[in-house]
Amino acid sequence: MSYEHIEVVVENGLGTITLNRPPVNVLNIAMMKEINEVLDAWRGQKDLKAVLFQAKGKCFSAGVDVGEHMGDLAPKMIDAFHGMFRRMEMIGVPTVASVYGSCLGGGCELAIFCDLVIAADDAKFGQPEIQVGVFPPIAAQIMPRIIGQKAAMELILSGKTISAGEAREMGLINQVVGREELEAATAAFLKPYLKLSAEVLRLTKKAVKTGLLDPLEPSLQAIEAIYLKELLKTADAQEGLVAFLEKRKPLWRNE
Repeated sequence: MSYEHIEVVVENGLGTITLNRPPVNVLNIAMMKEINEVLDAWRGQKDLKAVLFQAKGKCFSAGVDVGEHMGDLAPKMIDAFHGMFRRMEMIGVPTVASVYGSCLGGGCELAIFCDLVIAADDAKFGQPEIQVGVFPPIAAQIMPRIIGQKAAMELILSGKTISAGEAREMGLINQVVGREELEAATAAFLKPYLKLSAEVLRLTKKAVKTGLLDPLEPSLQAIEAIYLKELLKTADAQEGLVAFLEKRKPLWRNE
């Protein structure tokens, strides 16, 4: 299926969504609905191992359409915008963002919500919403969990922009590469995950997310339950263990 504002490819277990709304990939309701439609279609696909968000044009994304924050459009915008994150969470597989240039506002939230982020050295990250009288709900929810309350407060309350290097030092992103290397580096970054079992990746992500629950003992018990009652009952977990013992490459069934 073709879309107006995004490009979509599924290949070798990787689902790629390319933002393509010139010139700076401002996220409007129509574009976000397209993303949500794709994520809905991918939910439950047993062979899907990862989802990649990338972009064409001058930058990754300058944010959500400010005009759609107002009046009757605001509830529809929030529904479409937050719908992306709810679907990313429900889809269960690791999500990756490949970022260059401006990555601001809702675009920044889309990137940092991903489990893994690789960025070009020209990337700039920021949540400038407070400067126009609003705040970033998704960043407010996830950023303290990623980089801690103090650093998150500084970024969200100031609305300042930071470099890719600063974002890496704070733990907001995983890797920084040269702009000309980004495409190849992203493929190399993804390669190890695409060799693994889709089902084991999903359950491992679920366990990590569960491990963020506080206090330790309930979350540890929940992780143990996922490990013993779900993970170890999968064909791929057993195949992986047997293949290791037999000193061969596993043959994943994604189940």
